[in-house]
Amino acid sequence: MTAAALAGATTDDASSRDAPPRFLGLTLGLVLAAFVALVAYWIIWFFVNRAWLASQDTQAYYVFENAFPAADAWLAIGCVFGAWALYKRKASALFWLLAGGSASIYLGLLDVLFDLENGIYLAPKGDWGAVGTEVAINLYSLSVGAWALWFGWRNRRWFIARRLP
Repeated sequence: MTAAALAGATTDDASSRDAPPRFLGLTLGLVLAAFVALVAYWIIWFFVNRAWLASQDTQAYYVFENAFPAADAWLAIGCVFGAWALYKRKASALFWLLAGGSASIYLGLLDVLFDLENGIYLAPKGDWGAVGTEVAINLYSLSVGAWALWFGWRNRRWFIARRLP
């Protein structure tokens, strides 16, 4: 290979390292949507009408749901800082994607296990719309969490390179 060809390969490699990762915009959108959904959920739960969201009306169900705000606040923080870091193309996006993605999967799995153990997916109130909402929340939590982990880890070298001058 000639020196000119090697120089060209180096330039192409450098420019490809500088190009944002594929699906960065999609990831930013998913993270922002998760943040908005979290905030909307808890505003409705505490200030509007929790019956819109509740799959059961038992004391145990309300105790379970009321245990989530602190953990969901951490997830919301991860989403908003992750979105900001993605938008600004900062290295810290890697941390926030991994922290937020793992928190999302963890919380999603807690919710799914509770729902399975308590028959939530069988529509105990006869409200299949509530079941649909619960399934949508579970799927979004698990899939966006997995996406964030995959996207962050797959592009870790790009994110880490953002720290270099």
